[in-house]
Amino acid sequence: MIAKLANKLFFWAAWIIIPLLIEVVPAVGNFFLLLFKRVEQPKDIPLEFLPNITLIIPVYNSSQTLYRCLESIHLSSYPDELIEIMLIDNGSKDNSFDIFQKAQIDFPTLAMWWMHSKQGKSKALNKAIFNSTGKYIINIDSDGVLQEQALMNIVKQFETDSNVDCMTGTILIEPALIEQTKGFFLKQFRKLEFMEYAQAFLAGRNFESQSNSIYTLSGAFSAFRKSVLLKTFLYNTNTICEDTHLTFQIRSILKKKVHLCSNAIFMVDPIESLNKFYTQRQRWQIGELEVSHMFLKDNLKHPLRGYFNNFVIRLLMTDHTFAFPRMIWYFVLIALGCMNYSFHNIIVAVLLIYLLYVFSSFLYYLNIISFLREFSSLRRYYARKILYVTIMPIFNLFSFFVRFAGIINSIHRKSSWKTLTFTEESRMVEETMKQDFSLFLELRRNLLKILEQKEKNNDGQNL
Repeated sequence: MIAKLANKLFFWAAWIIIPLLIEVVPAVGNFFLLLFKRVEQPKDIPLEFLPNITLIIPVYNSSQTLYRCLESIHLSSYPDELIEIMLIDNGSKDNSFDIFQKAQIDFPTLAMWWMHSKQGKSKALNKAIFNSTGKYIINIDSDGVLQEQALMNIVKQFETDSNVDCMTGTILIEPALIEQTKGFFLKQFRKLEFMEYAQAFLAGRNFESQSNSIYTLSGAFSAFRKSVLLKTFLYNTNTICEDTHLTFQIRSILKKKVHLCSNAIFMVDPIESLNKFYTQRQRWQIGELEVSHMFLKDNLKHPLRGYFNNFVIRLLMTDHTFAFPRMIWYFVLIALGCMNYSFHNIIVAVLLIYLLYVFSSFLYYLNIISFLREFSSLRRYYARKILYVTIMPIFNLFSFFVRFAGIINSIHRKSSWKTLTFTEESRMVEETMKQDFSLFLELRRNLLKILEQKEKNNDGQNL
């Protein structure tokens, strides 16, 4: 009886209690912390003085999106005469420059400069920083649009809090482009991506901002005091995650806090395809490992010591070290059926775990609804996606497997902005399997020939 009880206790502890402690309990805590933050959010006070700001926009074959991006700056609530825009072209081969010229004509009140740089994105950004004149430097990608109050809200947070030296904005997928998607599966995938971005920024990074544990300033939309930015080594050219490297410089070297401006929203295009999703998430994963090694290679020699006092080491151990046992547990489900655990218990355990993850997603959903209160159209769009909360654990699991592939690839493959797509890797796996099994196939063919020859000989003898 005792052995049976211990066996069941171990089973439920492994499958329920651990996810409860690692995922659900923190989610409940985060929910209340974000709720209090929303309640205590200070009232919006108009600024008496607005400083000059510089927007830096890297451009590479951006003819399809650049005009909308520049138009969103012009339509923003921040005065055009206080904005300078530096577009850094990194060797575009399309008509991006023609789009820039058209924008100059259509938006004459915006001061815009076009600069050439064929030495990569990092050097292009550094070139723009040295030539900028604004008090604050804001980086945005050319494939997105700013919400009308985004720039004003960024500047307000800088001006009203002298302790804020750098921020990442909130990045969301543009709903209009999601709804225009052709193909049922891709459209549903993009809606889940929208939910993921909302959860990552308005819940995840919102909480991390309170404890100065934001891992990276998003390259798609980030802002800096120029005076602080010039104290760093600027963007590093030896990594594919230059935005993460700059974040580490500011937090680890300058000892500054990294913040989120939750009401500064930048809308980006949805992912083009599953192949793009696969390469994007792998690039993020490889870059995360790459930059962590640059800054933490000595600390990682004693990871258990730093687990409790360094959130980066905690993140790495959760994201990478624990990824392998997590993978093993997924496959152990099959083996458990052959052991002393009943099929009923396995199904109940998996279902309970899934419901716990859905519960966590629902708590974040409530937080996000609260933080989108001042953006009525976005709030309505997000609120109507409540049923997708029940599917988010599956989406997150799929994303985990993609990132896990990035961990494996980082072991034997040099980091590069261009990585192999899922289709290309599948073909490589198929070819490798064919080569690995070619010996067995050749042996099989030889055995078949021998058997056929014996049958012919036997038939000849019978005749």
